[in-house]
Amino acid sequence: MNSIRRKLLLTLIAAISLVLVIGAWATYGAAREEANSIFDYHLEQIALAVRDQDFSGNAGALAGDERLEFVLRIWDRNGLTIYYSRPHGELPDVARMGFSTERTARGAWRIYAVQHRGQTIAVAQPMSVRARIAASAALRTLTPFAVLLPLAALLIWFVVGRELRPLTGLAGSVARRTPDALDPIAETGVPDEALPLVRALNDLLTRLQGALKAQRDFIADAAHELRTPLAALQLQAQLIERATDDTARHAGLADLRAGLERATHVVSQLLTLARAEPGAEPPAPVDVRLVELCRQSVVNHAALAAAGNIDLGFAQSAPDAAVAGQPDALRTLLDNLVANAVRYTPPGGRVDVACGMDGASAWLEVQDNGPGIPPAERARVFDRFYRRAGESAGGSGLGLAIVRAIARRHGAEVVLDDAPGGGLRARVVFPKRA
Repeated sequence: MNSIRRKLLLTLIAAISLVLVIGAWATYGAAREEANSIFDYHLEQIALAVRDQDFSGNAGALAGDERLEFVLRIWDRNGLTIYYSRPHGELPDVARMGFSTERTARGAWRIYAVQHRGQTIAVAQPMSVRARIAASAALRTLTPFAVLLPLAALLIWFVVGRELRPLTGLAGSVARRTPDALDPIAETGVPDEALPLVRALNDLLTRLQGALKAQRDFIADAAHELRTPLAALQLQAQLIERATDDTARHAGLADLRAGLERATHVVSQLLTLARAEPGAEPPAPVDVRLVELCRQSVVNHAALAAAGNIDLGFAQSAPDAAVAGQPDALRTLLDNLVANAVRYTPPGGRVDVACGMDGASAWLEVQDNGPGIPPAERARVFDRFYRRAGESAGGSGLGLAIVRAIARRHGAEVVLDDAPGGGLRARVVFPKRA
């Protein structure tokens, strides 16, 4: 389980335990050193306390209490022992004055020796005794550490749980949301560390809300656009059924065929727009020569232009103009621009298709001398199903929306402005190639 709470608790408890162990070890060492200093002080004080005593007489008869852990031994100036508090023990000879540690068969001894009036006074203590007493004193100092460790663990558990409670509440708030609840998450009471996450979620919710709204609008507009030709098809089918002669029947069939073509065109445009959406999986890009693309589009629309008495031509273009992209998508983009230009250009007008290079950037251009688009409406004509007021030319209202979607997929920009001779000039500018 990848739990932040568990990781945080274990990490903090381990860190504090390590600090307490290091502190306990240092305290233990300091306590032992302090105890040894006190014992050394006692050795010195005992030696100084007995230096003025008279120890002449039989040394063997002066044995002290065996329970006394300190051992006192005195030598005269000739090196003879004149007093020994533990005559049957084994105390090493004094090698030097002051403090020293000497070893015997029974263990190490801590000795303090001093000379006074020709006598040598030595006070000794077994190292095992002082080690036992020092360890006991040091261990008593560690008792608070043993008590503090579980208390620190409980305190850490409580504090971490309390501080992570807002995250738990935030997770619960997100989990309780329904698919339709896309309003932003409240930032009140959110910790600073979690604030970037909440803001990122709010930004995602806002974009998701916009995408869902656009999807609902698209479905509603598509249903509306399809309902009209389908209703017309139904009416035309009924007229054909009621036709009493061949002339009326042929006229009804012609209208039915035109309605089917319009419905098919709308469905085709909807499918093209769906494939051009950002979530669709695009094919691998290839090098596309724009000159060939322009020539093919002019050929494809030549019959439509001739039917409307429109001069459709291919202007002088750069033969090396090329981009990396999807050929079918770019062909659809250019066909929509050319079809729109032919549709809105009056009889006797002119439509020119061109391509070229501007430095390292390639461009496509379709120019006509039709009525054009007012600057105030040029941003809205890219909306799905948008039609200008009083527009008489047919169409699904999806052409420029498809153009913009394909251009964005290729990182290009669609620019609409006035043509030099009047009308509209639509230019698609592609990003620079390395």
